[in-house]
Amino acid sequence: MPPVARSGEPSTTSWPQFRGPSASGVADGRPLPANWSEEKGENVKWRTPIPGLAHSSPIIWGDRVFVTSAISSDPNPYLKVGLYGESPDHPERVDHDFRVYGLDKKTGKVLWEKTAVRSVPKTKRHIKATHANCTPVTDGKHVVAFFGSEGLYCYDVDGKLIWQKDVGVLDAGPAGADELQWGFASSPIIHDGKVILFCAVRNQSYIAAFDVRDGKELWRTSREIDPCWGTPTVHSGPGRTQVITNGYKQLGGYDLATGQELWRMRSRGDVPVPTPIVAHDLIFITNAHGGDSPVYAIRTNATGDITLAEGATTNEYIAWSHMKIGNYMQTPLVYGDLLYCCRDSGILACYEAKSGQKKFRERLADGVGFTASPVAGDGKVYFTSEEGDVYVIQAGPEYKLLATNKLGEICMATPAISEGNLFFRTQRNVVAIGK
Repeated sequence: MPPVARSGEPSTTSWPQFRGPSASGVADGRPLPANWSEEKGENVKWRTPIPGLAHSSPIIWGDRVFVTSAISSDPNPYLKVGLYGESPDHPERVDHDFRVYGLDKKTGKVLWEKTAVRSVPKTKRHIKATHANCTPVTDGKHVVAFFGSEGLYCYDVDGKLIWQKDVGVLDAGPAGADELQWGFASSPIIHDGKVILFCAVRNQSYIAAFDVRDGKELWRTSREIDPCWGTPTVHSGPGRTQVITNGYKQLGGYDLATGQELWRMRSRGDVPVPTPIVAHDLIFITNAHGGDSPVYAIRTNATGDITLAEGATTNEYIAWSHMKIGNYMQTPLVYGDLLYCCRDSGILACYEAKSGQKKFRERLADGVGFTASPVAGDGKVYFTSEEGDVYVIQAGPEYKLLATNKLGEICMATPAISEGNLFFRTQRNVVAIGK
């Protein structure tokens, strides 16, 4: 029996930020297709070309889909996907149009497009990244797009610019290799009228809140951490609403109203990309590239320094943790009572969310990279490879592959779900899939 959406869980209509409401990645309540084929005309509703290069995800509010892109004057911008060990950056000393689009959700028609800024990028990017990695966010009135060093921009849903803000040069690259720049990727989020930015970069890491109405800075809290590419998460619980961040050497939670630190812990992972998610009163955080590659299940009432003692896997505020199983790129997914963790090599592991007990570990595909994060609904979980193959499994404690579908293009962006439809951002298109 498929998991059922509980009260307060994501609706079936809006997908307002990276990975949808609260970054859960879940939208239940409507049937979703397991199979589709453009060649056969099966369950492909529309395909809309979007120029440029971007890994930002589509977001949705009502009948609108919003996406961003960085459009280079180079007709063939360099991008290298797949599994490889090198980590070079890529200078692009040519003009880019940093653009925001509003599309009709039913037809894919471009309703408006706005160029936020035209400029030569202020930093380099990883050869697997783009200059439009950050997913936009909306509250139904405002659409906020963040292009890292190229600035923060707020539009209304019809594309009228409301305000913009220069946040300076955000220089992000791996710790210990200051000569490399990998680009910026942490997406903005909106909660209670505040735009939250998490800028974990060299020499100036901080988390900050801005008024969504006019861009006025409300608070800023410095972070002494190395670069991080993960989007923060907001969680409201008894007595407090906290902003939760990933991070190399330090994870933490902050009071939404003031920015005051609520808890922190030292992490044994590195190069953090996944977004923290919350389910069953637990915060799930994974940050893995080298080191111990941990997964942590942290209680939402965590307070103070909750760092694990040497050799320990639990304490008062950490319900469970496992080493050597963490995700590098993908945000994990909790669907029902199960936690799904897919590594960039395509190895999928499933655990009981509350206890950390392993249910299965299987390989989705050989020799194929995975960067997009999984999403779920209607008893199905969707995993998208960088080559554009979408693996659909049946949700549950046993591995069962239902289908493999081809998008026909490179796909690095996490899909969105709305009203029984899946929306994929491929290298050149936005594609709507639905029955």
